[in-house]
Amino acid sequence: MRKQKRLRWEKLQTWGIRKTERKRLVIVGGGFAGLHLIRNLQKSDIQVVLIDKRNHHTFQPLLYQVATSGLEADAVAYPLRKPLRRHPDYHFRMAEVKLIKAGDNVIVTNRGALAYDYLVIATGARTNYFGIESIQKHALPMKSVDEALKIRNRILQNFEDALLTHDPHERQKLTNVVIAGGGPTGVELAGSIAEFRRYIMPKDYADLDTERSRIYLIELLPELLASMSDEASAKSELYLQQLGVNIKKETKILSYNGEIVETDGENIPAKTMIWTGGVSGAFPEGINDELITKKGRIKADTTGKVKGYERIFALGDVASIETDEYPNGYPQLASVAVQQGKFMAENIIRMSKGKPLKPFKYKNNGTMATIGRKKAVVDLPGLKFQGAAAWLVWLGVHLFSLVGFKNRLVTFINWAWSYIRYDRETRLIIKD
Repeated sequence: MRKQKRLRWEKLQTWGIRKTERKRLVIVGGGFAGLHLIRNLQKSDIQVVLIDKRNHHTFQPLLYQVATSGLEADAVAYPLRKPLRRHPDYHFRMAEVKLIKAGDNVIVTNRGALAYDYLVIATGARTNYFGIESIQKHALPMKSVDEALKIRNRILQNFEDALLTHDPHERQKLTNVVIAGGGPTGVELAGSIAEFRRYIMPKDYADLDTERSRIYLIELLPELLASMSDEASAKSELYLQQLGVNIKKETKILSYNGEIVETDGENIPAKTMIWTGGVSGAFPEGINDELITKKGRIKADTTGKVKGYERIFALGDVASIETDEYPNGYPQLASVAVQQGKFMAENIIRMSKGKPLKPFKYKNNGTMATIGRKKAVVDLPGLKFQGAAAWLVWLGVHLFSLVGFKNRLVTFINWAWSYIRYDRETRLIIKD
């Protein structure tokens, strides 16, 4: 009887994952870095355990299209149980890691503890509100499928409510949208909402003067897309102005109470404010505070190993790997995370065989952003271009980068339908 109880307890503590002769690699986070890491361990002789608080990978670059009815949620999500189905020792567990006990080689989650031989932290980034509590309470972030659907619900519900009010000031609040942050996410979101207002709203809400609704894009810096070229910044601003977006540069948002956005220039009435103003690393406790940068990222060496730890690595947005070219760490881009995931697979295999680790070298393949139909900007090494050609490149790159054939097919069909019909079929209010 005692032996049976002991076996049950051991099984509970390991979540049914048997300890074998293989080295156990625990990956925390199924984002771009984590997903490409496990996909490149397909033929490895390592036990792979992936832990994430969601059971799907999210293609974040297209979340704004979910938020603006361009795509359904399942087009940008991919089940995390699927990548290593053929691997003889792959396990996924849906849990949230709370603490890393590096001295014991153990992680503690909300569902129990698990030991590891190697640990990779690939937990990505979370929304940074810069300590402004009112914005954190009332603004809408966009880092997950759930949050994108909430934005879609809010915009559509506000227009439904605007039809039912007789107060012009209340109607203005309901139909205005404020987007905080002039980076790629903010610019793409503003352009998509502006096209939605131009092509969809007049048909769906014929009894409402949709031209009176206002879309504001607020940026603290002197230019949009500050991380891209001056040509891309200027062209994206022109495209947004052509779509009727009100751009407020060098403007600081002070507070938001759910109805009024207070800035250092003017107050804007709006019951929808979407925050894309910044991110910081999201990771569990247990890492030495001295290794955390001001931007909330974990300091790692060029091999991806967290400084001061022999068995812990950091990848993607959460990692700060400083080089001469990138003294503040690599940019928090999907392309960096993808490359690091593929690179780390090789290093993990080398470590398991007792071989020295290789340093990571980022290959900059360029950056891009789309503002709307036939409107995009692309910065490639040695080449910069905008307009319809850039838009086609953006479409091709994002379609190819989606995980899973079904997601690519569904997305292509949605884009083709939207382009031909000037329509978006997923404008549904689906509440919790």
